[in-house]
Amino acid sequence: MGYLKYTQYAYLVIAVLFIYDAITKINAGNDTPWLSFLIAGMGIFMFFFRRRFAKKFEDRNRQK
Repeated sequence: MGYLKYTQYAYLVIAVLFIYDAITKINAGNDTPWLSFLIAGMGIFMFFFRRRFAKKFEDRNRQK
């Protein structure tokens, strides 16, 4: 259970890496950074989704 608290931050790291990738693509003149931004957006979404899921799981364990 302990690792679930920390794995959600991996999604933020992935999002930051893909935002960096998109910015380097823009600076290089590549006109298709949208895929990197899309993956970064999914990473941010997954961070908040996993955080909410972990909180619900923790609250459920406290009630028992």
